[in-house]
Amino acid sequence: MSERRDVRPIDAHRIVHWFDFICPFCYVSQDRNAFFVARGFDVVDLPFRAHPEIPPAGVHVGPRQGPMYRNIEAQTHAAGLALNWPSRLPSSGNALGAAEWVRRNQPAISRDFNKALFEAHFVLNEDLGDKATILRTAAQLGLDTAVLDAALADGSTADWVRESEAMAHEHGVRGTPVWLYRGRLLAGARPIEEFSRFLKAAETQ
Repeated sequence: MSERRDVRPIDAHRIVHWFDFICPFCYVSQDRNAFFVARGFDVVDLPFRAHPEIPPAGVHVGPRQGPMYRNIEAQTHAAGLALNWPSRLPSSGNALGAAEWVRRNQPAISRDFNKALFEAHFVLNEDLGDKATILRTAAQLGLDTAVLDAALADGSTADWVRESEAMAHEHGVRGTPVWLYRGRLLAGARPIEEFSRFLKAAETQ
């Protein structure tokens, strides 16, 4: 709880980004942060469970069909990303908590860790609800898995996820992905030109 002050969007060049690893719109929007960073912004990636109702064992999902899924598939192809729809949706709380632990303790590799967990879910179809998947990914990046495992076990990471979600709700966030800048929200997998308009509107309000 003590680190809440470093995620509040009080800096004129800070953008807060809430995401979830099981959200396909977050997966295809990973490069949007690079747009902001290239323009001198500090982007803070924070956890937000898109489906907190999913039980610890996850839920089975059928084939992804229809215009929305075809659109996601087209966007992933355009972004140069692989996509193998997983057969199950895991509870993402531990994965998001681990991501927050990495952001707070090893910020230099935070985005690498997030990218690896996105790939674990959307490419390798690994279970993000299984701590073994999370710790294996952490080990591959040279992280201290014993300390991370302890944080997952003692509830610290779960507290951070709930704290992040509470802050998101204060700003009217209801889903992912979403970016917050100067009190304005931009939600969803939007075309890159909308991000330019978002910045301009926020800076001229």
